[in-house]
Amino acid sequence: MNLLTRLRALRGLKPARAPAHPATARAVAIIMDGNARWARKRRLPVIAGHDAGTRALHRTIDAAIELGIESLCVFAFSTENWSRPRHEVEALMELFGDAVERERPHLLRRGVRARFVGRRDRAPASVRATMEQLEEATRRGTRLDLWIAFDYGGRGELVDAARRLVEDGVDPRDVDENAVASRLYAPGMPEPDLLIRTSGEFRMSNFLLWQIAYSELVFLDTLWPDFGERDLRHSLDEYAGRRRRFGGR
Repeated sequence: MNLLTRLRALRGLKPARAPAHPATARAVAIIMDGNARWARKRRLPVIAGHDAGTRALHRTIDAAIELGIESLCVFAFSTENWSRPRHEVEALMELFGDAVERERPHLLRRGVRARFVGRRDRAPASVRATMEQLEEATRRGTRLDLWIAFDYGGRGELVDAARRLVEDGVDPRDVDENAVASRLYAPGMPEPDLLIRTSGEFRMSNFLLWQIAYSELVFLDTLWPDFGERDLRHSLDEYAGRRRRFGGR
């Protein structure tokens, strides 16, 4: 019996348990970056890179299911993306709607439940309808929860949560982490064990600022359209070699 254990026993306390080593990340989030650079390297229009990115997501969903991931959140379109050239935004909206329609049968076959996180009021009516149809069609999926962050910004989410606290008349003394978390865009979405960012960039880009407080981070040089099972396995292996302390020792 070591000294710390003896002291705890003398005080009538139970010995502290070391945090379990998590072998697998059950909840994963991905910042899918690098579509434009992928296209430019191939002298293709930018929209071709975004189209290739949708196919990378198709592969990644399949790989996530096979690797035992239960929740996957992907950053599809940020609040800041509206500032891009109008023709690019319009092309992205069209591509987004087409991709959702194209992938719906595949998601149904694989037992994926898809939900959207963020605002919807600024999207074209046709895109909003497509999103709602996908959510309804896949609501019984149980193999993977797919969260698609669309017109999403982490700061905006926190501002909206604060606004809801005021609207709900919550007493300031009752404002705690649970009160805020319950007013986020998707309260049922688990906090990611692992956040992956592709394309060699090292920043969060206003993504899941509340939820990733204790997530492990992996940054890859791979451009998103080239991402696949091998990259996902590598990221999970990297995660498995870490010890999450959550502020402890």
